[in-house]
Amino acid sequence: MEKVDFKSGVVKGGFCDRSFASDALGVGRWLFYFLLPLMFFNITCSKAQSAGNAGGEVILINKADFLTKVYNYEKNSDQWTYEGKRPCIIDFYADWCGPCRRIAPIMKELASVYKGKIDFYKIDVDREKELATTFGITSIPLILFVPVDGKPQAAAGFLPKETIIEQIDRFLLGKKDADPNGK
Repeated sequence: MEKVDFKSGVVKGGFCDRSFASDALGVGRWLFYFLLPLMFFNITCSKAQSAGNAGGEVILINKADFLTKVYNYEKNSDQWTYEGKRPCIIDFYADWCGPCRRIAPIMKELASVYKGKIDFYKIDVDREKELATTFGITSIPLILFVPVDGKPQAAAGFLPKETIIEQIDRFLLGKKDADPNGK
C-alpha cells in the first residue's frame, strides 16, 4: 500500500519512492503538449467557418443574422434594401417537412457549385417564427431568390434542381441562357 507524505511530496511504497509533485508535472506537461496543438486546430477551424460562405455551404441563420446579412426590416420597413454583397438564396424550412428534407441536398450541392457567386442561407421557421410571420410564410419549403439590386422573388413548394438553376442563372446572375449544370 502506498503512503503519501504531504510535507515532503513523496509517495512511499510500491516499487520505489517517487514524488507525486513530479507526477503531476509530468501529466501537466503531457496535457500541455497534447492540448496546445488541439487548441490551435480548433481556432483555425472556427476562423474558417466564420469566414462566411467562402466554402460553398448552406448557412443556418437566425433573425439577427437575417437583419445584418439580408434585410433589416426593423430599420427600413417601407422599402426593401438588401444588406448583402452577393445575391443570395434563402430556404425557409422545417425539420419535419418532407419536401424540405428533399430540397436540402440540392441546396447543398448548388451552394458548392455557385460558391463565391451566391450566398445560400436556410431559416428554420419553427425556431424563427417572427421571420415566418413577418414575411407571411404559410407554405414550406419556400425559396427566396434575392438579387443584389431589385426585389426578391419567392417560390413555394418543392422545386426540381433544374428549376432552381434556371432561376439562379436568369434572375440572380442575369444570364440569358440557363445552363442545367449551373456553370
